[in-house]
Amino acid sequence: MSELTVGARYAKSLIDLALEQNALEAIKADMDLFVQTLKENPELQTVLRNPIISHDKKIKILEAIFSSKVSKATDGFFKIMITKSRGEVLFFTAHEFVNQYNLKKAIVKAVVTSATPLSEENKKQITELVRAEVGGNIVLQTKVDPQLIGGFVLTVGDRQVDTSIANSLKKLKTEFAHKAL
Repeated sequence: MSELTVGARYAKSLIDLALEQNALEAIKADMDLFVQTLKENPELQTVLRNPIISHDKKIKILEAIFSSKVSKATDGFFKIMITKSRGEVLFFTAHEFVNQYNLKKAIVKAVVTSATPLSEENKKQITELVRAEVGGNIVLQTKVDPQLIGGFVLTVGDRQVDTSIANSLKKLKTEFAHKAL
């Protein structure tokens, strides 16, 4: 069974536990912190995945990093996962927990990449357009990529709208190449 499948099952169990204990928001914050920490420190993810490192050592490492920052339920969950030799799926589980939480709360993440920073008015307009199209609560993340030259690329889930000048130039180049042949 793939790590993603196993991670999704554990995430579902953790969401059920969080709902049962009225700790959904706290555990969601813990999972956000965990995912962010592992993204910033790939060495920690390597340690958790390494079967040679003992369970006790992994638990001590996680306690040293997270014990004072996460809820008791999350701390207990980490210990159970490590004890059951599931340290390699902890990252996927935390990431999937956040995804399932977003589904449950109808939170839609959108990423807009533009050639220059967007104004607050532009951000508001894009947020409203996305909300009108897909519904839910929109969380808009902005990125700047000067190579786009102008326009923007909007990504919502697996859909993408590319209005960048760089993309238009690429399409023109392809059309000219095909017509020249």
